[in-house]
Amino acid sequence: MSLIKTEISGKVFKIIFNRPEKFNSFIRQMALEMQDTLDKAAADKNVRCIFITGEGKAFHAGQDLSEAIDANGPGLKKIVSEHYNPIIQKLRAIPKPIVCAVNGVAAGAGANIAFACDVVLAASSASFIQAFSKIGLIPDSGGTYHLPRLIGIGKASALMMLGEKVSAADAERMGMIYKVCDDDKLQQEAMAIAATLSEMPTKGLGLTKKLLNQSMFNSLEKQLEAELAEQVNAANSYDYTEGVKAFLEKRKAVFKGE
Repeated sequence: MSLIKTEISGKVFKIIFNRPEKFNSFIRQMALEMQDTLDKAAADKNVRCIFITGEGKAFHAGQDLSEAIDANGPGLKKIVSEHYNPIIQKLRAIPKPIVCAVNGVAAGAGANIAFACDVVLAASSASFIQAFSKIGLIPDSGGTYHLPRLIGIGKASALMMLGEKVSAADAERMGMIYKVCDDDKLQQEAMAIAATLSEMPTKGLGLTKKLLNQSMFNSLEKQLEAELAEQVNAANSYDYTEGVKAFLEKRKAVFKGE
């Protein structure tokens, strides 16, 4: 059985964590499947948006600790460097928008995978927890990078040290996620956003994502230079020409993502 399920809906590539009996906690096979799946979605020119969610009651409960403590297992160093770090890097590097629908608990690395996505929605019953401190570990999977930038270092440090569970409503209020949805409407609302993004100028969205990544460490002057370079790049795209033409002709633009 595949631990990562995939579906294609129009131009949206849907990725579903599929280990519900273990709350979608990762083992090596699942992490490597996720990496391969992200590569496949990135390479498919017909895919213009990626959608990530979980099967069952949980979104992603982080690392399966039975593998982490297995004397014959990969060990924590490999788990972090070979399982999670490549996933986070791919999520941020793929020049396509990634929508995440958090359908249940997102714990540890599971929460930090969600925070690496571009648009994050959560069911009202979902929750987020930096569970690492409860077992003597530190947040990984980009948690110490993304979470302070989302909610500020004060909130992030408290949540990481105390390991407190954050409700979806509180996560939205803090700016940790984009939006909370009723449980029975999460998939529909998140997929509607993904479908909208899949019809938009994908190249421009990818360049926006690239600039947001650079803004994490650039000075204002360097960011302005980067914006100038990428604006020129965007202006050379088919979608820019089509967008301007459609605006002047007072019609809906038909973008190709090129």
